[in-house]
Amino acid sequence: MPLAEIDARDGQLIQIVDAAMAEAARRAGPWLVCRLGCTQCCVGPFPITQVDARRLRRGLAELDASDPERARHVRVRARDYVTRVSPDFPGDPATGILDQTPEGEKRFETFADDEPCPALDPETGACDLYCARPLTCRTFGPPMRADEELAVCELCFDGATDDEIESCAVDSDPDGLETTLKQDLAKIDGTTGQTIVAYCLAS
Repeated sequence: MPLAEIDARDGQLIQIVDAAMAEAARRAGPWLVCRLGCTQCCVGPFPITQVDARRLRRGLAELDASDPERARHVRVRARDYVTRVSPDFPGDPATGILDQTPEGEKRFETFADDEPCPALDPETGACDLYCARPLTCRTFGPPMRADEELAVCELCFDGATDDEIESCAVDSDPDGLETTLKQDLAKIDGTTGQTIVAYCLAS
C-alpha cells in the first residue's frame, strides 16, 4: 500500500472528525467557549500517533512552501523545546517515542507541563499548523467519550448539567478509521508507538 493512499484515507478521517466536531459545536451553542487566543489546551504535551505525526510533517512542508519564515519559527520552537525537555523525556530521547509502560506513563503525567506547543504562535495565539493538527486538538472542547465517561474542556460547559453535556456529545470516529490507519502505516514504514508534537516537528 503506497503512502499516498494512507494520506488520502487520513484526509477522509479528518473530514469525518471535523464534521462530527462541527455538529458538536452546533449542539453546544454558547456552552462552547473555544476561540482564537484561548491557548490553555496548547500548553503541556500529549501523546500523538504516527498518523498524527505524518500529518503534522506534511503540514509543516506545506507551510515551508507558502510561508518559509513562519515554518522556520515552528522548527526553531520545536528544536528548542526538545533541547529543554530531552533530559527528562519519558521515552527514547533519540527517537521521541514515548515509553508506554506504566512507569513511563506515570512519568509523563507531570512531564513538561508548562511547555507551550511549538506549533503555537506566541504572538497571535493561533496554531501555525491548524489544518494539520492532531486528532486530540481537533476533538478537544466538546464532550468526548473517554472510558465510558464524558470529558470536556474545563473552560466550557460552565454550569451545564450532566444531561446538557450528554446532549452535545458525538462520536468523532464511529468506524474506528484511526486504528486501521495506524496499523496500515506501521506495516508500511515499521514505525509504531506514540510521540509528542515537538519531537515530530524537530526531526
